[in-house]
Amino acid sequence: MSVRTLCRSALDAAPASLSHFHRLHPWSMAIRPPIPALFALLAGLATCLPSWAAQGEPRPDSTPDYSVAERLIFMDEHLSAEHPPATLKYSFRKTGSLEASFEDSVSISLGQRPDGTCCTASGSFLSGEHRLALPEIDDARSNPVILYFLEHDVRDMQRLTKGQQAHFRKRIRMAVYNGAEVRATTFRYRGKSISGQEVSIAPYLDDPSRQRFASLARKHYVFMMSDAVPGRVYGIRSRIDNADASSPPLMVEEMYIDGAEVVTASAPGAR
Repeated sequence: MSVRTLCRSALDAAPASLSHFHRLHPWSMAIRPPIPALFALLAGLATCLPSWAAQGEPRPDSTPDYSVAERLIFMDEHLSAEHPPATLKYSFRKTGSLEASFEDSVSISLGQRPDGTCCTASGSFLSGEHRLALPEIDDARSNPVILYFLEHDVRDMQRLTKGQQAHFRKRIRMAVYNGAEVRATTFRYRGKSISGQEVSIAPYLDDPSRQRFASLARKHYVFMMSDAVPGRVYGIRSRIDNADASSPPLMVEEMYIDGAEVVTASAPGAR
Protein backbone atom coordinates (compact mmCIF):
# COMPACT_ATOMS: atom_id res chain seq x y z
CA MET A 1 0.00 0.00 0.00
CA SER A 2 1.37 3.42 -0.93
CA VAL A 3 1.98 6.10 1.67
CA ARG A 4 -0.70 8.25 0.10
CA THR A 5 -3.25 5.41 0.20
CA LEU A 6 -2.23 4.58 3.76
CA CYS A 7 -2.76 8.17 4.85
CA ARG A 8 -6.14 8.42 3.21
CA SER A 9 -7.22 5.10 4.71
CA ALA A 10 -6.08 6.22 8.14
CA LEU A 11 -8.12 9.39 7.89
CA ASP A 12 -11.20 7.53 6.67
CA ALA A 13 -10.98 4.83 9.32
CA ALA A 14 -10.06 7.19 12.16
CA PRO A 15 -7.93 4.69 14.12
CA ALA A 16 -7.60 5.26 17.86
CA SER A 17 -3.81 5.25 17.99
CA LEU A 18 -1.03 7.39 16.55
CA SER A 19 1.23 4.35 16.56
CA HIS A 20 3.24 5.14 13.44
CA PHE A 21 3.90 8.79 14.30
CA HIS A 22 7.01 9.88 12.43
CA ARG A 23 7.87 6.44 11.09
CA LEU A 24 7.76 7.93 7.61
CA HIS A 25 10.74 10.25 8.16
CA PRO A 26 11.87 11.18 5.65
CA TRP A 27 9.09 10.17 3.27
CA SER A 28 9.49 8.15 0.17
CA MET A 29 6.68 10.26 -1.27
CA ALA A 30 8.54 13.25 -2.67
CA ILE A 31 5.70 15.41 -3.91
CA ARG A 32 4.81 19.06 -4.08
CA PRO A 33 2.03 21.02 -2.35
CA PRO A 34 -0.48 20.82 -0.97
CA ILE A 35 0.95 18.73 1.88
CA PRO A 36 -0.90 15.44 2.67
CA ALA A 37 -3.94 15.52 4.88
CA LEU A 38 -2.40 15.05 8.28
CA PHE A 39 -4.65 15.92 11.07
CA ALA A 40 -8.13 15.70 9.59
CA LEU A 41 -8.32 13.47 12.59
CA LEU A 42 -5.45 13.23 15.07
CA ALA A 43 -5.30 9.52 14.43
CA GLY A 44 -4.96 10.00 10.70
CA LEU A 45 -2.38 12.69 11.37
CA ALA A 46 -0.23 10.20 13.20
CA THR A 47 0.14 7.81 10.35
CA CYS A 48 1.06 10.55 7.90
CA LEU A 49 2.72 13.05 10.20
CA PRO A 50 5.87 14.14 8.91
CA SER A 51 4.21 14.09 5.54
CA TRP A 52 3.39 17.74 5.61
CA ALA A 53 5.14 17.65 2.25
CA ALA A 54 2.50 17.47 -0.44
CA GLN A 55 -0.42 15.63 -1.86
CA GLY A 56 -0.08 17.14 -5.29
CA GLU A 57 1.73 15.75 -8.29
CA PRO A 58 5.17 14.12 -7.89
CA ARG A 59 8.22 15.97 -9.09
CA PRO A 60 9.57 14.51 -12.35
CA ASP A 61 12.88 13.65 -10.69
CA SER A 62 11.17 12.30 -7.52
CA THR A 63 13.57 14.36 -5.41
CA PRO A 64 12.29 15.39 -1.97
CA ASP A 65 11.51 19.09 -1.94
CA TYR A 66 10.88 20.36 1.57
CA SER A 67 11.06 23.96 2.65
CA VAL A 68 13.16 25.16 5.57
CA ALA A 69 9.93 25.88 7.45
CA GLU A 70 8.62 22.35 6.88
CA ARG A 71 11.80 20.85 8.22
CA LEU A 72 11.82 23.06 11.31
CA ILE A 73 8.18 22.50 12.20
CA PHE A 74 7.29 19.02 11.00
CA MET A 75 10.39 16.99 10.17
CA ASP A 76 13.09 17.73 12.73
CA GLU A 77 13.34 15.19 15.55
CA HIS A 78 12.50 17.62 18.34
CA LEU A 79 12.53 14.91 21.00
CA SER A 80 15.94 13.43 20.19
CA ALA A 81 17.60 14.99 23.26
CA GLU A 82 14.85 14.05 25.72
CA HIS A 83 15.32 11.38 28.38
CA PRO A 84 12.00 9.91 29.48
CA PRO A 85 10.16 9.79 31.71
CA ALA A 86 9.63 13.52 31.37
CA THR A 87 6.80 16.00 30.94
CA LEU A 88 6.84 19.03 28.67
CA LYS A 89 4.62 21.75 30.15
CA TYR A 90 3.20 24.77 28.39
CA SER A 91 1.03 27.72 29.37
CA PHE A 92 -1.87 28.68 27.11
CA ARG A 93 -3.63 32.03 26.94
CA LYS A 94 -6.45 33.33 24.78
CA THR A 95 -7.21 37.05 24.62
CA GLY A 96 -8.92 39.48 22.25
CA SER A 97 -12.19 41.28 21.65
CA LEU A 98 -13.97 38.52 19.73
CA GLU A 99 -14.56 36.04 22.56
CA ALA A 100 -14.02 35.62 26.27
CA SER A 101 -10.40 35.36 27.38
CA PHE A 102 -9.04 32.43 29.38
CA GLU A 103 -5.82 30.85 30.54
CA ASP A 104 -5.08 27.13 30.69
CA SER A 105 -2.26 24.63 30.31
CA VAL A 106 -0.92 21.97 27.97
CA SER A 107 1.34 19.04 28.81
CA ILE A 108 3.06 16.26 26.87
CA SER A 109 4.11 13.24 28.93
CA LEU A 110 7.05 11.34 27.44
CA GLY A 111 7.85 7.72 28.22
CA GLN A 112 10.29 5.07 27.06
CA ARG A 113 9.36 2.78 24.22
CA PRO A 114 9.63 -0.99 24.83
CA ASP A 115 13.16 -0.95 23.38
CA GLY A 116 14.19 1.80 25.79
CA THR A 117 14.32 4.59 23.21
CA CYS A 118 12.40 7.86 23.21
CA CYS A 119 9.48 8.32 23.11
CA THR A 120 5.92 7.42 23.73
CA ALA A 121 3.80 10.50 24.22
CA SER A 122 0.43 11.30 25.74
CA GLY A 123 -1.00 14.78 25.72
CA SER A 124 -3.34 16.93 27.77
CA PHE A 125 -4.47 19.96 25.78
CA LEU A 126 -6.54 22.47 27.75
CA SER A 127 -9.36 21.53 30.11
CA GLY A 128 -13.12 21.67 30.57
CA GLU A 129 -15.10 22.88 27.58
CA HIS A 130 -11.87 23.74 25.73
CA ARG A 131 -10.29 20.30 26.11
CA LEU A 132 -9.01 18.56 23.00
CA ALA A 133 -9.10 14.76 23.29
CA LEU A 134 -5.75 13.26 22.26
CA PRO A 135 -4.78 9.66 21.48
CA GLU A 136 -1.50 8.28 22.77
CA ILE A 137 1.51 8.18 20.44
CA ASP A 138 3.82 5.19 20.76
CA ASP A 139 6.65 6.44 18.55
CA ALA A 140 6.94 10.23 18.70
CA ARG A 141 9.97 11.81 17.07
CA SER A 142 8.84 15.41 16.51
CA ASN A 143 7.06 17.32 19.25
CA PRO A 144 3.34 16.54 18.90
CA VAL A 145 2.37 19.76 20.69
CA ILE A 146 2.67 21.57 17.33
CA LEU A 147 0.01 19.51 15.66
CA TYR A 148 -2.19 19.54 18.76
CA PHE A 149 -2.14 23.34 18.68
CA LEU A 150 -2.97 23.36 14.98
CA GLU A 151 -5.76 20.82 15.38
CA HIS A 152 -7.28 22.99 18.10
CA ASP A 153 -6.89 25.98 15.77
CA VAL A 154 -8.59 24.54 12.70
CA ARG A 155 -11.49 23.23 14.77
CA ASP A 156 -11.91 26.72 16.19
CA MET A 157 -11.82 28.21 12.70
CA GLN A 158 -14.56 25.83 11.62
CA ARG A 159 -16.65 26.79 14.64
CA LEU A 160 -16.25 30.50 13.99
CA THR A 161 -16.74 30.47 10.23
CA LYS A 162 -18.81 27.32 9.53
CA GLY A 163 -16.13 26.53 6.96
CA GLN A 164 -14.45 23.20 6.34
CA GLN A 165 -11.56 22.05 8.51
CA ALA A 166 -9.92 20.58 5.41
CA HIS A 167 -9.76 24.01 3.82
CA PHE A 168 -7.99 25.60 6.79
CA ARG A 169 -5.54 22.71 7.05
CA LYS A 170 -4.73 22.96 3.37
CA ARG A 171 -4.06 26.70 3.61
CA ILE A 172 -1.74 26.20 6.59
CA ARG A 173 0.12 23.37 4.86
CA MET A 174 0.59 25.39 1.69
CA ALA A 175 1.76 28.44 3.64
CA VAL A 176 4.36 26.42 5.54
CA TYR A 177 5.61 24.94 2.29
CA ASN A 178 5.56 27.98 0.08
CA GLY A 179 4.87 31.17 2.00
CA ALA A 180 6.71 31.05 5.30
CA GLU A 181 9.15 33.64 6.58
CA VAL A 182 11.97 32.14 8.65
CA ARG A 183 14.26 34.34 10.69
CA ALA A 184 16.87 33.88 13.39
CA THR A 185 16.02 35.49 16.71
CA THR A 186 16.54 35.23 20.45
CA PHE A 187 14.13 34.34 23.25
CA ARG A 188 14.20 34.65 27.01
CA TYR A 189 14.11 31.34 28.87
CA ARG A 190 14.61 30.88 32.61
CA GLY A 191 16.43 34.17 32.91
CA LYS A 192 18.75 33.64 29.97
CA SER A 193 18.86 34.73 26.34
CA ILE A 194 18.71 31.76 23.95
CA SER A 195 19.00 31.49 20.18
CA GLY A 196 16.13 30.29 18.07
CA GLN A 197 14.13 30.71 14.91
CA GLU A 198 10.70 32.09 14.15
CA VAL A 199 8.56 30.76 11.33
CA SER A 200 5.74 33.14 10.35
CA ILE A 201 2.83 32.37 8.04
CA ALA A 202 -0.35 34.19 6.97
CA PRO A 203 -2.35 31.43 5.23
CA TYR A 204 -5.46 33.38 4.33
CA LEU A 205 -4.19 36.70 2.96
CA ASP A 206 -4.21 35.34 -0.60
CA ASP A 207 -6.94 32.76 -0.04
CA PRO A 208 -9.42 32.85 -2.96
CA SER A 209 -12.15 32.00 -0.44
CA ARG A 210 -11.25 34.69 2.07
CA GLN A 211 -14.42 36.70 1.38
CA ARG A 212 -16.34 33.94 3.17
CA PHE A 213 -14.56 34.78 6.42
CA ALA A 214 -13.14 38.21 5.70
CA SER A 215 -12.99 39.34 9.32
CA LEU A 216 -10.71 36.41 10.19
CA ALA A 217 -8.60 36.37 7.03
CA ARG A 218 -5.88 38.49 8.65
CA LYS A 219 -4.98 35.58 10.91
CA HIS A 220 -1.29 34.80 11.09
CA TYR A 221 0.84 32.32 13.00
CA VAL A 222 4.31 32.35 14.51
CA PHE A 223 6.15 29.14 15.44
CA MET A 224 9.03 29.76 17.83
CA MET A 225 11.68 27.03 17.79
CA SER A 226 14.87 26.63 19.81
CA ASP A 227 17.25 23.76 20.50
CA ALA A 228 17.80 25.29 23.96
CA VAL A 229 14.40 24.30 25.35
CA PRO A 230 13.02 20.81 26.03
CA GLY A 231 11.13 19.54 23.01
CA ARG A 232 12.54 22.42 20.91
CA VAL A 233 9.19 24.25 20.78
CA TYR A 234 9.50 27.56 22.64
CA GLY A 235 6.01 28.63 21.68
CA ILE A 236 3.30 29.10 19.07
CA ARG A 237 1.10 32.14 18.58
CA SER A 238 -1.88 32.81 16.33
CA ARG A 239 -3.30 36.30 15.98
CA ILE A 240 -6.22 37.94 14.17
CA ASP A 241 -5.75 41.67 13.86
CA ASN A 242 -8.68 44.05 13.83
CA ALA A 243 -9.50 45.83 10.56
CA ASP A 244 -8.94 49.03 12.50
CA ALA A 245 -5.22 48.96 13.27
CA SER A 246 -5.75 51.19 16.30
CA SER A 247 -8.10 48.66 17.91
CA PRO A 248 -7.07 45.60 19.94
CA PRO A 249 -6.74 42.32 18.02
CA LEU A 250 -9.83 40.20 17.57
CA MET A 251 -8.08 37.13 18.93
CA VAL A 252 -4.67 36.05 20.14
CA GLU A 253 -3.87 32.49 21.21
CA GLU A 254 -0.44 31.89 22.70
CA MET A 255 1.25 28.76 23.99
CA TYR A 256 4.70 28.92 25.60
CA ILE A 257 6.88 26.38 27.31
CA ASP A 258 7.17 26.77 31.08
CA GLY A 259 10.10 29.06 31.81
CA ALA A 260 9.52 31.27 28.78
CA GLU A 261 9.65 35.01 29.41
CA VAL A 262 7.45 36.76 26.85
CA VAL A 263 5.92 40.17 26.33
CA THR A 264 2.24 40.71 25.72
CA ALA A 265 1.06 40.35 22.13
CA SER A 266 -1.12 43.47 22.32
CA ALA A 267 0.74 45.17 19.50
CA PRO A 268 1.41 43.84 15.98
CA GLY A 269 4.65 41.90 15.86
CA ALA A 270 4.99 41.60 19.63
CA ARG A 271 6.38 38.35 20.99
